[in-house]
Amino acid sequence: MGGPRGGLPGPFVPLLHNPMLADRVQSLGAYLRFECSLPEDLKELAIIVTARHWTAQFEWYAHRRFALEAGISNESVAAIAEDRRPDDLSPVRAAVYDFCIELHEEGRVSAPTFQRALDHLDRRRLMELIGLCGYYTLIAMVLNVAEVPIPDGEPPLGRRPRTAVAPGRPLPRRGAPQA
Repeated sequence: MGGPRGGLPGPFVPLLHNPMLADRVQSLGAYLRFECSLPEDLKELAIIVTARHWTAQFEWYAHRRFALEAGISNESVAAIAEDRRPDDLSPVRAAVYDFCIELHEEGRVSAPTFQRALDHLDRRRLMELIGLCGYYTLIAMVLNVAEVPIPDGEPPLGRRPRTAVAPGRPLPRRGAPQA
């Protein structure tokens, strides 16, 4: 299992219990991290939103720094860590944030949220955004189940309250008449 990461970070040690799966996961991750067409700031925003959603300690630890390096502000990163919507997001970052939050909370996105994201990203990039959320959900689950630790001295994410959105809330379908 080789790739652009230069080692076996976080999730890949537990994934080696199934080398074929580990290789496939690594390939998808390499595409999403290093080859997809989304700008770095939007990729890292989606990744830290996913890490926060799953309270994936190692994923948060690893990507918080990348998000800051990609230009996501300290204030935005802190707000996401506290499970709050950042106040300082540009329109495209706000559309990506809202899309990712709704996708994670509802398992789908409403027509207005989809359209706002599409106003900033083409359909190819939207599929990459969905792929990032799905891939990093898989990584978060592996990390959480394997209890991959963060380095000593690093602050952990707090537990996330699960009451922000009522599960199962019906969302309007794209192209469906609005009530």
